Amino acid sequence: MAEPNYAPSVGSEKFKVEQTTIDNYVEEDRASSIVNEFGHGEGNFMTAYFNVVCVVAGTGTLGLPKAFAEGGWLGILILCLAYAMAVYSGIVLIRCLYYKPGHRLHDYKQIGTAAFGWPGYIVASALHILNLFGCPTLYLVLASGNMVELLKNTSNVISYKIWVVIWGVFLLIPSLVLKTLKEVTAIAALGAVCTMMAVFVVLIQGPMTRNASPLPVEHSGVIWEGFPVALSTIAFSFGGNNTYPHVEHALKKPHQWKYAVIAGLSTCTALYFLTAVPGYWSFGSATQSPIYNSLPDGVGRTLSMIVMTIHVIFAIPIYTTSFSLEFEKFSNCTEERYGRFGAWVGRAVIRTITMGILVVLACFIPYFDDFMGLIGSLANCGLVFLLPILCYLKLTGVRNKPWYELAFCALTLFLGIIGCVFGTIDSIKALIRDFTS
Repeated sequence: MAEPNYAPSVGSEKFKVEQTTIDNYVEEDRASSIVNEFGHGEGNFMTAYFNVVCVVAGTGTLGLPKAFAEGGWLGILILCLAYAMAVYSGIVLIRCLYYKPGHRLHDYKQIGTAAFGWPGYIVASALHILNLFGCPTLYLVLASGNMVELLKNTSNVISYKIWVVIWGVFLLIPSLVLKTLKEVTAIAALGAVCTMMAVFVVLIQGPMTRNASPLPVEHSGVIWEGFPVALSTIAFSFGGNNTYPHVEHALKKPHQWKYAVIAGLSTCTALYFLTAVPGYWSFGSATQSPIYNSLPDGVGRTLSMIVMTIHVIFAIPIYTTSFSLEFEKFSNCTEERYGRFGAWVGRAVIRTITMGILVVLACFIPYFDDFMGLIGSLANCGLVFLLPILCYLKLTGVRNKPWYELAFCALTLFLGIIGCVFGTIDSIKALIRDFTS
């Protein structure tokens, strides 16, 4: 009896090849579904990198030389530590989003709620709102003060408070016309360019000014009493954690977040060193904040003021619209509920009130450096150094961490508490002196 022929025919070979191809497509689809398992966007590494740089590198750069003047050359060590802590904080904050397998939290407030319940939600929300209100108010102060300084020699001088109102009305218009201001967010990349221009002006003109001046410049190695304020100002410079969940969610490959935040914060820190070290070296204990106020009158100072004014004017609507959108979601101000016109009226009321509050705050707190210290110590120390670490340890456990990671967490919490408590006290005292004088 003849043996059956088990040799594959041409048709079966073709079937196997097609089946293998189908299997490969299925595997690719599965991999794609894993990558976009939680509705991630189509952004790449460079998208996240530029988002981090645009959000973090900003007006905080202008206050760093004054932070060195407050704490002495010890500020170099503080800046290095703050950089390492900000990178670690940015990484573990995103880990908190995925602490539960198969589930992703949405934002900072949900992380606080998952870790500590309602107390965590209240603290995270309070710090988040303080950041969303404090930063645009600070930017409004800077923009209005710059306009007064730039136009001080003209025939019809406009006062600081009038400029605050003018900018408030000007910035309210796009908020009423547009729903989300995605266009303005895209233009925010201009802010990073403006910051770099101001940095290089200080880097070049600061040392030139010192070399041309016969007066001695005083420097200090360590000024311990100024340590909390210096730390809070540096913390303000690394603020941006409350936007990280949204930036990471826009990544097509979420595992790239770690590298994006490291690269982005490294770029920001390089800019900070290029401003802080030459600025403090050039002007010493007499360094002012913003740093371009220490520069002599001329093209360099004028250019710095112009580009930073452009930067903050583009940044303000991002903060105000972020807060407005959250409040609109909280109050359920939607087209489905009120109709298209009714929802627009609701948004207009919310955004007008928001801008009105910012204008009032900017009118009555026209002190850039001390106000920046207050926001840095009260909001950013909590958002950058305290909450991410506490939530990470609570959600993922303590005993499964190596000793050196726990030691670093302890150091971060220690410095965060010093900056938050003592920095807030010192900043409030400084603001009281500003008002009384």
